[in-house]
Amino acid sequence: MPFIDIDWLREHVAVPQDESYEQLAKDLVRVGLEEEEIHKSSVTGPIVVGYVVDATPEPQKNGKVINWCHVDVGDAYNETDENGNKVPRGIVCGAPNMRAGEKVVVTLPGAVLPGDFQIQPRKTYGHISNGMCASERELGLGSDHNGIILLSERGYTQEEYDAIKPGDDAIKLLHMDEPLLEINITPDRGYAFSYRGVAREFHNSTGAQFTDPVDALNAAAPVLAADSPTDVDVIVNDTNPIHGVPGCDRYYARIVRGFDSTAKSPSWLQHRLLRAGMRPISLAVDVTNYVMLDLGQPMHAYDLDKLCPPIVVRRAEEGEKLTTLDGKTHELSTEDLLITDSPDGKQGSRIIGLAGVMGGLYGEVTSETKNILLESAHFDPVTIARSARRHKTPSEASRRFERGVDTELQPAASQMAAQLLTQVAGGEASNTPTDYNTVPHRQTIRFKTSEVERLTGLDLSIDRISEILTDIGCRLGGGGNGELTVAAPSWRPDLTEPCDLVEEVARIEGYDTIPTTVPPVPAGNVGLTADQQRKRMVADTLAEYGLVETLTYPFVGDADFKAFAFDPATEKPYSVEIANPLAGDRPFLRRNILITLALTVQRNIRRGIDNVSLYELGHVFLADPNAPAVPALPGGVKPTDEQLAALDAGLPQQPLHVAGIFTGLAQDDGWLGDKRPVDWSDAVEAVRRISDRLGAGLRLVQPAVGVAVPEQWHPGRYAAVQLADGTMVGRVGEFHPRVNEALGFPQHSAAFELDLSDIFAGVAYAPLQAKPVSTFPPVKQDFAFTVDDAVSSDQVEAAIRAAAGDDLEDVRLFDVFNGGQLGEGKKSLAYAVTFRSPTKTLSSDDSDALRAAIVDECAKLGAQLRA
Repeated sequence: MPFIDIDWLREHVAVPQDESYEQLAKDLVRVGLEEEEIHKSSVTGPIVVGYVVDATPEPQKNGKVINWCHVDVGDAYNETDENGNKVPRGIVCGAPNMRAGEKVVVTLPGAVLPGDFQIQPRKTYGHISNGMCASERELGLGSDHNGIILLSERGYTQEEYDAIKPGDDAIKLLHMDEPLLEINITPDRGYAFSYRGVAREFHNSTGAQFTDPVDALNAAAPVLAADSPTDVDVIVNDTNPIHGVPGCDRYYARIVRGFDSTAKSPSWLQHRLLRAGMRPISLAVDVTNYVMLDLGQPMHAYDLDKLCPPIVVRRAEEGEKLTTLDGKTHELSTEDLLITDSPDGKQGSRIIGLAGVMGGLYGEVTSETKNILLESAHFDPVTIARSARRHKTPSEASRRFERGVDTELQPAASQMAAQLLTQVAGGEASNTPTDYNTVPHRQTIRFKTSEVERLTGLDLSIDRISEILTDIGCRLGGGGNGELTVAAPSWRPDLTEPCDLVEEVARIEGYDTIPTTVPPVPAGNVGLTADQQRKRMVADTLAEYGLVETLTYPFVGDADFKAFAFDPATEKPYSVEIANPLAGDRPFLRRNILITLALTVQRNIRRGIDNVSLYELGHVFLADPNAPAVPALPGGVKPTDEQLAALDAGLPQQPLHVAGIFTGLAQDDGWLGDKRPVDWSDAVEAVRRISDRLGAGLRLVQPAVGVAVPEQWHPGRYAAVQLADGTMVGRVGEFHPRVNEALGFPQHSAAFELDLSDIFAGVAYAPLQAKPVSTFPPVKQDFAFTVDDAVSSDQVEAAIRAAAGDDLEDVRLFDVFNGGQLGEGKKSLAYAVTFRSPTKTLSSDDSDALRAAIVDECAKLGAQLRA
């Protein structure tokens, strides 16, 4: 994000002299430029200028060469010898650019550098080093750590350099005592990535006088007649425009001849670049970077003598490669826009840059460059954004181009760069620049001023609205009937609709002035829907059971399929594939929640949390290979019912699921207490509680002998979950040992997953009829039946309920037993049954009759009452 220096900002807008960085942040946030941070240096002195009296190289056994130096740091900081005389300090320095006769920056004992690095005298390489000569990185000024700071290379004039004396305060000299404001820019306001743009916003916020630097630059820039010869021929040949938009609609080129390549950037320029977070490199590069930071126009400088006109802007061809200035070689896409020249008369045959992103190695300005070609262009934001992301080479230039650069800024930017270059390095700027300009005329916006009050509640006059729009750079017409014709400024490509203008009026007038209106509560059906209430009931039930809710990204890939024992070839045709996935190895949307929930459990286990019980409520995505294609509907027109139905038919089903996973210990009462590992019963209990809370009557059905169990589940500890009508709505049990091993889970890890959409749709939720509470006493009896293994407890319970009728209050299974004298294929089911009549006290005869009815009814299932 941009860094703002108040002194630099004052060149364009009248910032008060007593303005603090805190107040500047408040002024800018009023118009939407948020404060990211106010950076204040953590460096404390003494840090002073030192003069290197001598530097003696001393090779070391490890192959490194250090310099034993004597550095004059002024009488106030120099050492005192045995005779009481002031002598230079002895300092060990391993920097390769250390040499005698240089003025350097010395951090003395007691100084504290970034990272709380304290400077103290220390013995090293056989000497006592009484201080340290510092690099930019060590002082927090930049990233350069290739050598120490040499003041002779920081662009001071000879007079300025001579005035710097040993012992001078280097903190003040290098401006390390000045704060810096970092602001956050939203993507639609690319013009604010420049001091020109921020100055305009400060003016809009405070009313301070703003002077647009572009006005003076345009007045100084050369103006050509239509038939005048130009510096260099430029051809734009875009055969593959993205969305039909040409990759380059303006290319401005201007030559500077007689350039002194040995000239260094002046100290003020280097200082400003460093304050902006950019490292000074060379005069030509520094000037183009400075223009970009000041005006917002990215530029590039080429060595003119290496180029062969014409310059051709074109799309890359299949198989082409480019080595950029950072030394990386990129395989180009046919969407990439290139800057090329034409050696041997072959038009556009040599690539010299990736347009709007980074220049190539060929044609860069070097220490032998005499003549420079300045490029100042406007490129399509989509083209630049795609290239920067495709090649993973985001640059300061691409950040601005992809947000939109002023289409009328190119001549002014080129004029500013030419002025700076000729002032510092001599030479002469040509008066015959090339200006390829096919920028389309922007449509005006018909704007009803009443929209401001309708959308924001601000009651502003037409004059006030016109004043605000004019102040942000718009040109206005009309207004007699409350309707304006608005031409947006060239630096605001985001202003295209009336609603955009309403937003600008509200922003400048002040969001804090918008009246607050509490909307009335609508009459009729309000609150949660029935399904939303049931979803919350499920979440509450699982939380009460001790599970922790989590949310996971719904993206899966081959590795996830394999870990869960799914065959990727089988899953993919029924999985929704994302065209532009966040992660290339997870391009599909999940078909069940367990596959993504397991990743969260796995992450917890890997971080030392062994006892994990998590659940998630979320949607799954079920693709249908036979579904019709989703139609592409025109924009700006309300779709018909038939079109909406076609959209729905092509979309995947997205049912709501709930899933939970249990690992580790289900019970841990401390070192003297009981410990019980998780097993299938914990997952079954969670399903049972959900069933009871929803009144769903869910049944667990284990596969019959010989029926295959899904490969994700343990074959002997798995059950399907069904509704009363037999509809399958989920699974519960323990994971297969292979799945546990693949995921790194403990043995007997248990899980469940339910389709809540099917459960909500399959359960009839009729209004509950309250019954009067019986005042008569209950009668409790126990029944133990011997049944075949194939008979379920649900079947026996249903028989008990049918036989007891209205006199039954409660029935509960409390014991299951098999083996022993029961015989092979038999089991015992024991129930606690409570009878209570709503009309009388049950006698012993009544109880006996109920008992006999239950025994007879259960006998139809082959159940025998045990003695």
